[in-house]
Amino acid sequence: MEFCPTCGNLLQYELPHMGRPARFFCPSCPYVCHLESKVKIKRRQRLVKKEIEPVFNKDDMKIGGSETDATCPSCGHGRALFSQVQIRSADEPATTFYQCMKCERMWRED
Repeated sequence: MEFCPTCGNLLQYELPHMGRPARFFCPSCPYVCHLESKVKIKRRQRLVKKEIEPVFNKDDMKIGGSETDATCPSCGHGRALFSQVQIRSADEPATTFYQCMKCERMWRED
């Protein structure tokens, strides 16, 4: 949407006609803005991915984690460290984070 810089009304679009380019015009004052037939891209912005910070890192699991019987989905080892955190609302169950004691792969169960 474009607005008239003179009176602030919403500009209306008019199609090109008989050699005249397309334009925006104000219905209440004489303001007219002619449009170019080609659009120019002035700059391109590269999006940068943010680094994801883990809830637990490997050192946290070794210090505060407890051992349990859990099968690693990667290597099939039967023992893992685990820790539980309430990351959703209070009426939802806690999320359990596991770390395999053999390959040190981390996974979670909601």
